[in-house]
Amino acid sequence: MKQNVAILVFDDVEVLDFAGPFEVFAVTDELLGYNTFNVFTVATKPGTVRARNGLKVVPDHTCESCPAPDILVIPGGFGTRALLREPSLLEWIRVKSRHAGIVMSVCTGAFLLAKAGLLDGLRVTTHHECLDTLRELAPTATVDPTARFHDHGKILTAAGISAGIDCSLHVVRRLLGAETAAATARYMEYREPAV
Repeated sequence: MKQNVAILVFDDVEVLDFAGPFEVFAVTDELLGYNTFNVFTVATKPGTVRARNGLKVVPDHTCESCPAPDILVIPGGFGTRALLREPSLLEWIRVKSRHAGIVMSVCTGAFLLAKAGLLDGLRVTTHHECLDTLRELAPTATVDPTARFHDHGKILTAAGISAGIDCSLHVVRRLLGAETAAATARYMEYREPAV
């Protein structure tokens, strides 16, 4: 059965934060005959989202209409700051994370996981310019910028922007094996990170 990969989008989301993971999971699905992942975007409300630098995105679902995610991707970007003040979204993340097998942040998406209480006691990362803010939001977590991503089984955090591609390839490797991850990276003309 296909796994639902829900990728949150919002105003001022960093483009590669969401588009990188989207490409990884979608390419993997294509290479495996379109029976592995159902990849889609989700937003808090219907209508166009304006990503960083003006890219317009029309999300597939709202939080209310979103199919239950097996993999939940929370990207970053300047727009995460406003979302920290949206209790309904933070609760949506909490609820969906209870049932998702994997919850992954990219860049300052870690702020939202921290505010939702999902990073307590974990080793985590975010964009190198935002480490102190993550320390404030997740005081019981260990903020460690020495790795491109940290994997705690259910919860994964990736560093800034392009690190979301590395983390997504890692998830593919975990779920479907090294050969599939390597094939995805090769198709994308991307140098797969060393394990």
